[in-house]
Amino acid sequence: MLSVDQVQAANSGHPGLPLGVAPMAYVLWQNFLNVNPKDSQWVNRDRFVLSPGHGSALLYSLLHLSGYELSLGELKQFRQLDSKTPGHPEYGLTDGVEATTGPLGQGIGMSVGMAMAERHLAAKFNRKGFPVMDHYTYAICSDGEMMEGISHEAASMAGHYGLDKLIMFYDSNDISLDGPLSNSFNENIKGRFEAYNWNYLRVEDGNDLDEINTMIAAAKAQTGKPTIIEVKTIIGHGSPLAGTNKVHGAPFKADQLEELHQFYDWNEPAFTVPTEVYSQFNSKIGKRGANHDDAWHEMFAAYQVKYPELAAQFVKDFNGEIDTDFSFLPEYEDNDKKASRVSGSEVLQSMAENLDVLWGGSADLFASNKTEIGDSDRFSQENPGGRNLWFGVREFGEATVLNGIALHGGTRVYGSTFLAFSDYMRSAIRLSALQKLPVIYVFTHDSIAVGEDGPTHEPVEQVASLQAIPNVEVIRPADANEVKYAWERAVTATDHPTVLILSRQGLPALKGAREQTEGLSKGGYVVSAQQGDQPEAIIMASGSEVQLAISAQAKLIEQGKDVSVVSMPSIKLFSQQSKEYQESVLPTKVRARISIEMGSTQAWGRYVGLDGISMGIDTFGLSGNGDDIVKRYGFTTENVVKTVNKLFNR
Repeated sequence: MLSVDQVQAANSGHPGLPLGVAPMAYVLWQNFLNVNPKDSQWVNRDRFVLSPGHGSALLYSLLHLSGYELSLGELKQFRQLDSKTPGHPEYGLTDGVEATTGPLGQGIGMSVGMAMAERHLAAKFNRKGFPVMDHYTYAICSDGEMMEGISHEAASMAGHYGLDKLIMFYDSNDISLDGPLSNSFNENIKGRFEAYNWNYLRVEDGNDLDEINTMIAAAKAQTGKPTIIEVKTIIGHGSPLAGTNKVHGAPFKADQLEELHQFYDWNEPAFTVPTEVYSQFNSKIGKRGANHDDAWHEMFAAYQVKYPELAAQFVKDFNGEIDTDFSFLPEYEDNDKKASRVSGSEVLQSMAENLDVLWGGSADLFASNKTEIGDSDRFSQENPGGRNLWFGVREFGEATVLNGIALHGGTRVYGSTFLAFSDYMRSAIRLSALQKLPVIYVFTHDSIAVGEDGPTHEPVEQVASLQAIPNVEVIRPADANEVKYAWERAVTATDHPTVLILSRQGLPALKGAREQTEGLSKGGYVVSAQQGDQPEAIIMASGSEVQLAISAQAKLIEQGKDVSVVSMPSIKLFSQQSKEYQESVLPTKVRARISIEMGSTQAWGRYVGLDGISMGIDTFGLSGNGDDIVKRYGFTTENVVKTVNKLFNR
């Protein structure tokens, strides 16, 4: 009823799910969930993810009643501007919310990531008699999510890795937003999940609290497999619209609300919470959680005495502390020629050797992305301490799992694939940014220089598309030294994801780039200055195209044209700098400007200006030899010189 009151007060929301799911949520929270509302960031708490985030009113009710920092007044502000009770749960905004959910299915993937993180950290830190990392991850999912492709990818991974401390409740009510589920979906969920290597349990009556309790206990007793509990529910149970799609996403009319009150024999004013309800939640959830929390801290104190180095590392890792002295990273001399995916691999190996908090993987492209940690094993059911994550060909699932791992805390994680396939991940990258998660994405094969694989594998719009996502730092390094600094920024980020765009083609180490730590930290810098006090023209570029710009600069100097070359590995980061710094790199008086990037020209307009020219690609690529394709599209020294001269002749 508290959930219904929120929807009614807002005149907006989804009452159907809370009315159907409340019993299973109640049993889980009352009898099993180990959390401490007064210490909501306790690292060994159970995690709870409400994947169908449109049922947020239920979660807010649970959080309020359990004693989290979420007042009744905030519940009254449900879905209102600046409240802590937004339409869908938002991580970092509302105390006790473990993940931002709403895009259906992604909560499943994030819960898988949380369970993987728990398993990995347990292998790393637990010692006999000291299970310092030992908790469950619970998730609720819906019919709609079972149809989303991400549910297949994530569930397949969970079964493969035998994540037996992952328990998922399936709110099986046979209704989707538009009508009966049978109109679009008739899968055998039992057969499907057993094929994924899950333990399948079923509750026939979603209001049978005893049966729900029995099944949760059975799920916790299961080893070697995650468990899905299909709970047959009635959407909008107790309302005159029960069992129909009409109760999915709209408040009740006055007469419907009255019938609902009569069904539940509820005669109290809106937002009434009897004292005995608060008392019961506190005695069950609050006291149990506090006792577990206290016992854990007592154990950890003894752990610190017996294993001081491990304990110190545990605290450091969960605090997100990363050593900022990166003197251990490799050095690159001028003209050392390496593809940035290769130098990226070298930097990663050095990072991994010195930062054991770092782990990650690839979408079955380790050989191409060069992102496998060389001195570590594969993460698996048998070897959960492994640091190499084999995500398989599941890019979307990979990104949601990365988010879950980051949300769990205690590690720093990265994932990789081809840049062209980042499109599969985009929705999850958006949630990385929205949740301010420092996930590292490594995307290789960055341009039409991919060549023979053709336009399906040649990214054109992807860099601009990723740059358009708020709070995502996209870095496209021009050489090995820029790669090194880019990895430093990625590993030390705290409140945003970082995307590293790396090449397959070889890139020579640039003169001047090695000393440009500050320049890279500001997104753009003059990598090759003009000879005079002020350039006659400015050539801007990123990635492999910077070497092309420098080559053209040399030819232009021979012609008596004094130009500067600006390396712009991160347009967004550069745009955040002071006007004074931007002016030092791109003097306002110099209106003759050209940008060079083998991709969409969309992002360059603000710096090229009305008088400048953007050399890019706004069509799809071609299949053929990479060098030939690059020449066909005009990315040659001669054509750059010709284009710059057009500016001089205007």
